[in-house]
Amino acid sequence: MKRILILHTGGTIAMQLHDNQKDSATSTLSFNLDFFNDQVPGLEEIANIESITLFLEDSSNMVPAMWVKLADAIEEHYDDFDGFVVLHGTDTMAYTASALSFAFENLSKPVVFTGSQVPLSNRRTDARRNLINSVELATLNIPEVCVCFNDRVYRGNRATKISIGDFDAFASPNHPVLAEFGLKLEIRSRYRPGTGTFRNNARFDPRIRLLKLYPGMDFDRSLPADSSEAKALIIEAFGSGNLPAGKNQMLLPGLQRYLSHNGIVIITSQAVYDEVDLGKYEGGRQAKKMGAVTAGDMTTEACVTKIMYLLAHHDDITITKELFRENRAGERSH
Repeated sequence: MKRILILHTGGTIAMQLHDNQKDSATSTLSFNLDFFNDQVPGLEEIANIESITLFLEDSSNMVPAMWVKLADAIEEHYDDFDGFVVLHGTDTMAYTASALSFAFENLSKPVVFTGSQVPLSNRRTDARRNLINSVELATLNIPEVCVCFNDRVYRGNRATKISIGDFDAFASPNHPVLAEFGLKLEIRSRYRPGTGTFRNNARFDPRIRLLKLYPGMDFDRSLPADSSEAKALIIEAFGSGNLPAGKNQMLLPGLQRYLSHNGIVIITSQAVYDEVDLGKYEGGRQAKKMGAVTAGDMTTEACVTKIMYLLAHHDDITITKELFRENRAGERSH
């Protein structure tokens, strides 16, 4: 029987209910294996399960240092287990899954992120199904960092949260699901096989800025002046990467100034489907000519974590931009 390690980081899944009130994610009672065995009978029939608690945080409190701690824990136990299940809050799960997909080189075992919209102790919860599916998935030969939620399996760096209150909380808009649970598990997409020696390269530089455009934005106040304020600027543009480029618009001059002071500009879209094309409209064409980089069909979560990862490993701006354009962990189609 396969050996699976469950790593607790917090989140809704293991909160317990007392007098119809949620307790805190820091409740030590909630985070132990006996609790899961009581709530999900038969879980240990799937695999030999062990459990450790790394930290107990609402996922809105997650920071890159916690991604590193999680990655280090998986590396520490990598040779002792066949797969890993990470319990994580849903709000930033896609960020953490994306971060680890870039950090892990030559991954040959499944690292499965899951959580729930409703605590496990609630009668009408999605946690039991998500947990059972994730443990089963972790026993298989799927060497991916993935998100398992509501009977679907998504590549971690392709997933994004799409619903606050629905059990179908995640999607991967520009990539097919890896697998889907029905009467049996059906593999629907090719996964990325691991080759070579596993390495954990988890380091992230959070000195970036994410900017979502809106009509009437004051760009003088919104844009960083140079790379000392932010080493990279990710812009969620309109549509296919369209940027305001009219006579009285100050975005492009601000980008030119920032780029000339060693900044990196990445253009993604507020639309979650399809691919950014900077050649389609004048604003995108000018930004590309200045040296802005397209995010292709990557999620915002993947853009954020990928550039943080690259900035922590490379000082040369040209190399960093070239590596960002590459498909490094299945995060982009082109």
